[in-house]
Amino acid sequence: MKFKTTLVLTAAFAVLLAAVLLFESKGRRETAAKEKADSLVDVAAPDVQKMDLKKEDGTISFARDDKGAWRITAPLEARADASEAEGLLSSFASLRFERVVDKTPADLKTYEIPREEVALWVKGKDAPVRVLIGMENPLDKSLFAKRADDPRVVLLSSSLKSTLDKKVFDFREKNVFKFEPSDVKSIRVRAKDVSWEAVREGDGWLLNSPVKALAAKSKVDSLLDALSALKATEFLSEDKKPADLKKCGLEKPECQVTLSLPTAGKEIVFSLGKDGAKSAAMSSETNKIIAFEGTLAGDLGKKVDEIREKKLSVFSSWEANRVYVRTGEFQIAAAKEKVQDADKWLLETAAKDAANEAKIEDFIRRIEGLEAAGFIDSPKSLAEYGLEKPAAEVKVRTKASDGKVFETGLLFGREDKAKKQVVVKNVKIDYLFRVDSAFLQDFPKEAKDWKAEAPKPESAPDKKK
Repeated sequence: MKFKTTLVLTAAFAVLLAAVLLFESKGRRETAAKEKADSLVDVAAPDVQKMDLKKEDGTISFARDDKGAWRITAPLEARADASEAEGLLSSFASLRFERVVDKTPADLKTYEIPREEVALWVKGKDAPVRVLIGMENPLDKSLFAKRADDPRVVLLSSSLKSTLDKKVFDFREKNVFKFEPSDVKSIRVRAKDVSWEAVREGDGWLLNSPVKALAAKSKVDSLLDALSALKATEFLSEDKKPADLKKCGLEKPECQVTLSLPTAGKEIVFSLGKDGAKSAAMSSETNKIIAFEGTLAGDLGKKVDEIREKKLSVFSSWEANRVYVRTGEFQIAAAKEKVQDADKWLLETAAKDAANEAKIEDFIRRIEGLEAAGFIDSPKSLAEYGLEKPAAEVKVRTKASDGKVFETGLLFGREDKAKKQVVVKNVKIDYLFRVDSAFLQDFPKEAKDWKAEAPKPESAPDKKK
């Protein structure tokens, strides 16, 4: 009996499933048929090799280069903004209309067709697909239009108007100075009262001139990113004529930046100036002069002390696995070790006492965040600053995820109580740092300062009932 019931239910389910699939298939066919009936243009976008946008004030022409990228070929030669060119293509390669207005129009002038035209040249076809666009429908701002080889006048979505209204500038690639910041091995900046040069050293930057010092990686990288991403708000010149250079303040630039890219086998020189109220820029890589907006000129005008790395040492506190501190005759050290599958801070004592992890990690973060209030370049004597026999010493060892081990070593001289400063030396750097001395209060003074607190005894259970 149960078997018979199961068989009936299975058959019923199969019938129901077949009905659902048939309904869905029919729905898909009807949707596809409707989309095809409402389609004015249906071509494969990758097969389109050329495009024209004819407007009342002229024609903008596009063509793919040998790599498939879009270029503007008229009214000038320039790289096209990929997203803008693809936006125009996608709008018209699969173009649907809202409804048919007139199947056999007597006079296209009634609809002011054509005011504009979009032509698509498809690979393998001799003639382009042409869409002729007329005036706006006053009722809903939709557009009267027709395909050149189709007699019907139809209505197109009003959303196309924003694409059709775009000018040559809108379709141009604005980032004409693009380069890879990671390829830059040196940067040289010359501006009014400013002159400095830095070279890439490992993951960071070193100033070579006017002082030999660490450069702030974030600031140098930020300058390179800003130069690489510099976008035109206007094209002031296409061919850098002498008159253009003079007009844009580039005959004698306010600022010049020279970048060395040895892997690319080239050097790029950027020049910045002023065309009235507009900031102007050009590059040795192109004949164009552009206007741009932003703070780049101001950033390049920073004095070298603003480019210097103010941190006494650049490391990540969360990667620290050992810390050593000496103040006077007192010494203390702690290291991270595995304890029951967890990393724990232990004091480097015979008993390997548990350390106060919060205090140790807070101390390391304070060392990581120490910044100079000033610099002492080429010090004549370490003894002058109490560094011949330092009053204190700190070492922090870190291990990165790639296995690289790095140790920071800092020596602390005499505290100038009047100025509330102390001079500090990074053992790997020749120059010295002047640092606010308030942090000296955080130094451990005895072993119990870093020792974990003993657990509190559990209170005796209340026997009274």
